[in-house]
Amino acid sequence: MTDMTADRPSRGPWPALAMAALLALAPLADSRAESRTMPPAARADIARVEAYLNNIRTMKSRFVQVAPNGGVAEGTIYLQRPGKMRVEYDPPVQDILVATGRVLIHYDGELSQPSYLPQSSSPAAFLLRERVTLSGDVTVTGVERRGNQLLIDVVQTDEAGKGTLHLVFTDDPLALRQWVVTDAAGKKTEVTLVEPAFNIAIDPVKFLFETPAPRQR
Repeated sequence: MTDMTADRPSRGPWPALAMAALLALAPLADSRAESRTMPPAARADIARVEAYLNNIRTMKSRFVQVAPNGGVAEGTIYLQRPGKMRVEYDPPVQDILVATGRVLIHYDGELSQPSYLPQSSSPAAFLLRERVTLSGDVTVTGVERRGNQLLIDVVQTDEAGKGTLHLVFTDDPLALRQWVVTDAAGKKTEVTLVEPAFNIAIDPVKFLFETPAPRQR
């Protein structure tokens, strides 16, 4: 996957944003033990985050994405649990990502063609589940409080070499604001939500895919 330029997300089977959120993540050799030995306050924060994420049934938000090379892209993300998501980048970027509940579709705007993948292969699969759990096939490796922020580090328990996820929440009230995906090479992609709206009505058409008409250049 090549780096994103200032006006285009990273090339690859999906844009680097994909909540991916979220996430095919790399394990730590002792990640299960680390989770078990966290202090009670950290375990309580993990339980709060799980409850918060499971209370989110829909989300619409603007986002700002910063690539490893410093390139910036903006757009809008729509999410409906379980299983559905749409990511639209602002012009001049023409890529679109749609999770329909069964398949993951990445439309490459430069090539003007879609790619179809099993939705289970999506980095977004973690947040799109019917029930989000921070255990089992994912493991929390760090919990930190920093001012009014709660920071959670997550890895995939059993699959090596995929990277890590850093979730940033504001607290009181708890709210997801940012995530940072670090790949196996140590490159970081940062996504910041801008004025997110949760549990609102979203037009079902957003989660259908039609090949877009070419944009005028």
